[in-house]
Amino acid sequence: MTQATGTARPGGRTARTREAVHAAVHALLAESGDGVIHLPEVAARAGVHPATLYRRWRTAEALLLDVAIADVNERSPVPATGDLRADLLAYGNRLEASVSRPGGLGLLRALISAAADPEVGLLGAGALSQPRLAQFQVLLDRSGTTELTPIDLFELILSPIYIAGMMRQGTPSPDAPEFPGRVDRLVDNVLAVRNHRRAATP
Repeated sequence: MTQATGTARPGGRTARTREAVHAAVHALLAESGDGVIHLPEVAARAGVHPATLYRRWRTAEALLLDVAIADVNERSPVPATGDLRADLLAYGNRLEASVSRPGGLGLLRALISAAADPEVGLLGAGALSQPRLAQFQVLLDRSGTTELTPIDLFELILSPIYIAGMMRQGTPSPDAPEFPGRVDRLVDNVLAVRNHRRAATP
């Protein structure tokens, strides 16, 4: 199975290698224009042995997903102030703005591609996504929310925002559908689920 992002030690040669590989992927994607990369090309650009890439990521799809997750983590960190509603609103509004930009659906496409690859599959894609889910767990923990899981947030906030982003990007800009106040409604749904589960707990 593909190694999960973040399982290696944070410093040292492993971290430097990952940074070099990610930089190489960004450079190759900028040159290719079709979103396709090949591990030997990445290895050559990063100055590492191809076996390093095959051992850690196994496939180009897994590497692309790793890069996409790292990019999202940098652009859109998950807040964890202890105020669940405020944190979800801040994150949801930032995510909505992000997916509306050109290339904003890169993470979703990378996730689908990796999950469809027989060398990666759903389990491998899920393993690569674990660090992001761990950030959502911190958000929940800081607010004292035990009735929800990171998967709940994925289903109730991320999925609707990404689907709406796909609808907007597939429509000419003047006619793109708008959903004013949608993030507020999504957050209200999350809180309603939490409150329902809390009330049902003996």
